[in-house]
Amino acid sequence: MRTIIIFENHYRIHPMSSTTLAALHPGDTATIVAIHAEEALHQRLLALGFRSGKQVELIRKAAFSGPLQVRVGTTDVLLRRNEAAKINVCKGVAGT
Repeated sequence: MRTIIIFENHYRIHPMSSTTLAALHPGDTATIVAIHAEEALHQRLLALGFRSGKQVELIRKAAFSGPLQVRVGTTDVLLRRNEAAKINVCKGVAGT
C-alpha cells in the first residue's frame, strides 16, 4: 500500500510507514504527519516546534516507560510517552 503525503504544496509518494512518535526507536528519523491531541497540548507542541511536515529524530527512550528525548530542528525536547503517542509520523525524511 502507498500513500500520498502533502507537505506545503509538494506532493511525494511514500511507502506506507506511518506510525506514532512513541513507536520509533532511538536514531530513527521521521516526518510529522499529524498531531491528534487536545487543544492545550496541541498548542504546547506547536510552541515547541512540532508541526506537520517537520522532521524529528528520536534521540533516546528512558527506561521503565519514561520520557522520550526528541530532536526538532536544533532543539531537544523531552515528551511523555502518552504525548508522543498522539503524534503521527512517517518514517524517513520528507521529500525522499
